[in-house]
This record gives sequence, C-alpha cells and structure tokens, in this order.
Amino acid sequence: MSDVKKIKVTLVKSLIGRLANHKACAQGLGLKKIRQTVEVIDTPSNRGMINTISYLLKVEG
Repeated sequence: MSDVKKIKVTLVKSLIGRLANHKACAQGLGLKKIRQTVEVIDTPSNRGMINTISYLLKVEG
C-alpha cells in the first residue's frame, strides 16, 4: 500500500464565520485548529473538499 498518494493539508485561516458547508469540509478533512496539518489520501472526494475551502488551506503535494 506504499503507492497510495497522500496530500499534506494545513489550515491557515480561522473557521469562525465561515459557511456551514465549508466548516463541514474542514471537519471532513480532519482539520480543527489553525496550523494543524493532516495527511489525506488523494481521492476525488478529498480533492473536492480541498478545492471548496482552498482559500483557508495550504496544500503540499
């Protein structure tokens, strides 16, 4: 399973005052706090969530 591609995602802006859908995307990616970094598997559903809240995130290959 070492060939599974992962993406590092870091929350860089606050979720306070954001749309409920955008908060749900952050929660779905496993992000709760600013400067928290998680590794997620590169799937179309995760890519969609990252794309939706890209203005809140820093993404590394």
